Amino acid sequence: MEGKTTTRKTNDTPRADIYERVTARIVESLEAGTRPWLKPWSSPTDDRLPALPLRANGTPYRGVNILLLWGAAIDGGYRSNVWMTFKQAEEKGAHVRKGERGSLVVYADRYTKHETDDRGEESEREIAFLKGYTVFNVEQIEGLPAELYTPPTPIDDGRTPELIEEAEAFIARTGATVRHGGGRAFYSTASDHIQMPPPQAFKDAESYTATKAHELVHWTGHPSRNAREFGKRFGDRAYAFEELVAELGAAFLCADLGITPEPREDHASYLAHWLKVLKDDKRAIFTAASHAQKAADFLHGLQEVKQDQAA
Repeated sequence: MEGKTTTRKTNDTPRADIYERVTARIVESLEAGTRPWLKPWSSPTDDRLPALPLRANGTPYRGVNILLLWGAAIDGGYRSNVWMTFKQAEEKGAHVRKGERGSLVVYADRYTKHETDDRGEESEREIAFLKGYTVFNVEQIEGLPAELYTPPTPIDDGRTPELIEEAEAFIARTGATVRHGGGRAFYSTASDHIQMPPPQAFKDAESYTATKAHELVHWTGHPSRNAREFGKRFGDRAYAFEELVAELGAAFLCADLGITPEPREDHASYLAHWLKVLKDDKRAIFTAASHAQKAADFLHGLQEVKQDQAA
């Protein structure tokens, strides 16, 4: 979610519950057997979208908006990852085709509420709220410059573990300890290391790297880093919720690195837990996406630290 701060008066007019609308959208996808953070890379036309959804100015969307727009891309069959509002299209001399339906995105905002108590004393209180607005994929718009209709460059399916150098370099710069051996991939909090089967055990380079990215997101949850802890809120589903955060974070990270994540078979058992959590708590998907975005941001921040140290 993107945020800004404004000051305005308010009458606290009731609005449609954005949290419920967003959660319902994600639940609908999950119940249909689609994880909206994975499917865009496997469209019926075999085109690939190895990129985050972008605003009209080229800035990537963040957090839960990534899930919403990836899901919209699945439903609409869009190859482009560029989105804009009705007004932005008009400003470019273009127009949304008649009959097209837009997609919901959200942003966090704050306003200052002015209050007067029984003694006539005035005070101010900051109140956070969520606001939704509508965007359209450029494929729903006519009259835009030709370059805006160009889909993202397909990834190279022929890469080997040794050839995905940029991804391996990214992971190495985090400083995470990665060990190889055995037949399971996992992150150990006790020893603070990532355990991976040897690269040869995976069907291709991307499966290996995507799995390592998933475990790397778990690595960010260590108390010395992002210090994630969900037990108080989600109880016995806390572990499954952490897996959801790792899935989302890995999807965000893989999009940045041009890696194609795939559904992990060992995560199928979490689906019922995720649905239960989302249905019981309309803000849970926002929490998961927020923590996933923080994990991705943390890992990108480590790249800057390592590069500064090398300079």
